[in-house]
Amino acid sequence: MIIADLQIHSRYARACSNQINIDNLEKYAKIKGINLLGTGDFQHPLWNKEIKEKLEEDENGILWTKNKFPFMWQTEISLMYKDNGRRAVHLLVYSPNKDTSDQIIDVLGKKGRLDYDGRPIFGWSCPEFTETMMQISKDIEIIPAHCMTPWFGLYGSVSGFNSIKECFKDQSHHIHAVETGMSADPEMLWRLDEKINLVSFSDAHSFWPWRLGRECTVFETELDYKKIINAIRTGEGLKETIEVNPAYGKYHYDGHRNCNISLSPEQTRKLNGICPVCHQKLTIGVDYRIEELAKKEKGYTPKNAKPFKSLIPLSEMISAVYNYKQLFGKNVWLIYNKLIEKFGNEFSVLLNASEKDLLQVTDKKLVNVILINREGKLKIQPGYDGVYGKIILNDKDTVSRQKSLTEF
Repeated sequence: MIIADLQIHSRYARACSNQINIDNLEKYAKIKGINLLGTGDFQHPLWNKEIKEKLEEDENGILWTKNKFPFMWQTEISLMYKDNGRRAVHLLVYSPNKDTSDQIIDVLGKKGRLDYDGRPIFGWSCPEFTETMMQISKDIEIIPAHCMTPWFGLYGSVSGFNSIKECFKDQSHHIHAVETGMSADPEMLWRLDEKINLVSFSDAHSFWPWRLGRECTVFETELDYKKIINAIRTGEGLKETIEVNPAYGKYHYDGHRNCNISLSPEQTRKLNGICPVCHQKLTIGVDYRIEELAKKEKGYTPKNAKPFKSLIPLSEMISAVYNYKQLFGKNVWLIYNKLIEKFGNEFSVLLNASEKDLLQVTDKKLVNVILINREGKLKIQPGYDGVYGKIILNDKDTVSRQKSLTEF
């Protein structure tokens, strides 16, 4: 079984940790329980050099560290262009080997600079880009990233299209999957009835376990590029996804961060999409957008739908239970490391460790939250307009502007 996080970034991408390197990625992937990573940003000259120095490619298109930890050629690009209005879509790109990756780099380099950001921006349209990649190799895979986020998701309320066909036009048959992103999960996306496979990855901007692997895809196949891509394309060998509760994502509800306003779709409709504080248009979140696009009712499950698990990362639960302000503070690490030392990795704690064994390491308060999380029943105050959601352990902790809308 392969637990894969195939959407990460290097330290050369904007808003990413400057300590991201191959060694740290390997170290913390093992702590998380991941056994396959994407390289991230393979077109960036300095990161590409590091990949080639640190990793050795096998005959199956898998790159290995000296300690035998596997990576797969992966990058993310941003396409910003006009097509009946402004369009901005982030795409994941996977390559079968070094030679193909070098060809991709050569083509991208002719379209713009590759050294200023690990996630470069190009003026290509999605159909043009896809056609160009397919001319290089039919083994290249393109997957729309965080497909529901407002600004850069395929279906986003600001940047997006209403369907894969509308976005990719005559190249849409080359799109076999979309990536759910933190603010959406399979149950939400099934309602779009796009008849496409779903994958989920972290979009990690750091190597820490609360970011790396917060979302993953589980494959039942060999460590072979073509077999993994075939699983993505056909669903055969794609076992399940590990998701974060979508309410925890930064764009689940509508709202304005600067106005401290968070609204459900029903409340947004009553206000005609206008913020009651600043009287400007609200940032429309994923929950609202799904209702706009849905072709199926809530609860619809398509034939051959893959199962998924909904989990909040361990460090975030520790921080919430003990009211620690920092996810990466010393107090969180002390508890986290004790659990990892006992159970081997975070996914073992989140998914497999028994209540009895957990109580040997930590107290009942945290154990109860771990078990509730495992059942997908942890209560979350929804995120909005770039603000992460919040774990709610006591209703008194809920900071809700929704209940006070009558004052406007």
